[in-house]
Amino acid sequence: MRHFRYPATVVVIAAGLLAASVGAAQALPQDDQQETELRRRVARLETAIETLRSEYDARLTAIEQQLAELGATQTEAAIGEAVFEEEVMSEEERADLERELAESAGLGVTGKNTNLLHPEGGSWFLLGELLLTLDLEPDTGIADLCGSCTACLDACPTGALPEPYRLDSRRCISYWTIEHRGTVPEEVRPLLGDWVFGCDICQEVCPVNAEVAAATEPALELPAARRQLGLADLLGLSRDEYVERFRRSPMKRAKLEGLQRNAAMAMGNRRDSAYTEPLGRALREASALVRGHAAWALGQIGGPAARRLLESARRDEADSEVGEAIETALGGPG
Repeated sequence: MRHFRYPATVVVIAAGLLAASVGAAQALPQDDQQETELRRRVARLETAIETLRSEYDARLTAIEQQLAELGATQTEAAIGEAVFEEEVMSEEERADLERELAESAGLGVTGKNTNLLHPEGGSWFLLGELLLTLDLEPDTGIADLCGSCTACLDACPTGALPEPYRLDSRRCISYWTIEHRGTVPEEVRPLLGDWVFGCDICQEVCPVNAEVAAATEPALELPAARRQLGLADLLGLSRDEYVERFRRSPMKRAKLEGLQRNAAMAMGNRRDSAYTEPLGRALREASALVRGHAAWALGQIGGPAARRLLESARRDEADSEVGEAIETALGGPG
């Protein structure tokens, strides 16, 4: 038997197909608890996945109780025959099958942004599945919630939603900030805004999400180790600090170098001169990948201080690609 490693609040609701029980855990944190510089630019899903992991045992006990309430005479045997998914992910990170199961379970309907939408919960929730041998009656599905609205398509800065109900994942900010390794093309960088890990834009502009109440689950609060972490802190984070602060965090998928690259791009897109000094340090001390993006960011910020840092780095830079990035940031050779 495979056990799923991450917990979720699983409400046992029949999906019909393979007697699949699908449950949702709300993932919208309370803004007054989460509003820090880094938190605003990290997709809400990542915090929810991480903080719910620690409650696995309690969730499993709840599943057993719910099965008993459904009339399972041999609850232990039913649990023993169940197959758990290995991870709890959002509908955007799971195969289409998960979303289809959730729709059949009455947990929502696919929106034009390809996320699952519920009339009361919006799209701010995680999905979890439990495959049973029990014969459960299917629930009623939910009708379309989008109508003629195209807010998500219009708001996506990278054009990752070229048409309703279709996501071009290779254009998505989540792809560029999480999955993409190496240099981000210069023409893409301005489109990423100041997102550091993932993106919530297509959910934030969705009218269905406008009235969704924030979750009150204490486990959804951002861990103290990162609650006050800012862009400059992230850019200057040492390997040891990274390992300690991001222990068990989904954000480790981007790796330290990727997060620092993203922080540099976010600073450049904000064009705030307060970031000039930390970017200058990164231009001297960071990896070649991060140095190249720090040079670009200094060029975006501009000003005498940024120019002095770029000119100083140009004299000592040994990496040809970083050297080209510095020249571009200065306005070209000469």
